[in-house]
Amino acid sequence: MGAISSDKLVELVQSYGLPIIWAIIVFIVGRIVARIITHVVVKMMNKSNIDETLVKFTKTFVYVALMIFVILAALGKLGIETTSFAAILAAAGLAIGLSLQGTLGNFAAGFMLILFRPFKVGDYVEAGGVSGVIEEIQIFNTTMKSADNKEIIVPNSQIVGGTITNYSAKETRRVDMVIGVGYNDDLKKVRSVLEDILAKDERILTEPAPTIGVSELADSSVNFVVRPWVNSGDYWPVLFDTQENIKLRFDAEGISIPYPQQDLHIVKEESAA
Repeated sequence: MGAISSDKLVELVQSYGLPIIWAIIVFIVGRIVARIITHVVVKMMNKSNIDETLVKFTKTFVYVALMIFVILAALGKLGIETTSFAAILAAAGLAIGLSLQGTLGNFAAGFMLILFRPFKVGDYVEAGGVSGVIEEIQIFNTTMKSADNKEIIVPNSQIVGGTITNYSAKETRRVDMVIGVGYNDDLKKVRSVLEDILAKDERILTEPAPTIGVSELADSSVNFVVRPWVNSGDYWPVLFDTQENIKLRFDAEGISIPYPQQDLHIVKEESAA
């Protein structure tokens, strides 16, 4: 086998060597640039106090997207037709997307939850048909803890697609109670007793002032609405304690709390003689 001439060697280097070198340079420089851009994006998001879950997701997404462009550019330097390669990637992405519609829907919903933040970890919410305290907001699902300490995992698309009630969003809440008394009871005395019960509970706010009023003349009772305002964290204790105190005070004051009753009349027919 004869030796390769210098002209042939130069031709081989120009045909294969230089494209490979340029492809390596493009890949190395592109990788460095991708890391720098990703770092800048993450730094900007951290300065904006964006949720850590979204920061991690964005970091991975941006870096992978940039590296795809870098790899395509490197392949172009090798003389490979990147148009068809990109078309193959697009077709594969479309096929994967169609097969994972539900998962991608949860992913998009998770992105929206993290971006718009209708609730945060520790909030008590009603969403996706369930209620509980938010423990973790992930890309595909949200984890809650129910009042009886059960873990509830809800797909994010189910949350975003429905109504979200955040009971912890506001600092104060109104406690709504309906108290029925008898028609023979002194309504002014009932109001005075209710006002006294609320005034003695330090957890009940003076502003806004509690509402006490007759809401209905029902079939067997005169119904009062009792609506004090409390700090959100005191809602359930105040609700339970106030109802118990009302029953005890009504008993002591001789105020009746009616309950539905039915009178049964039996007519005895006399037998024919």
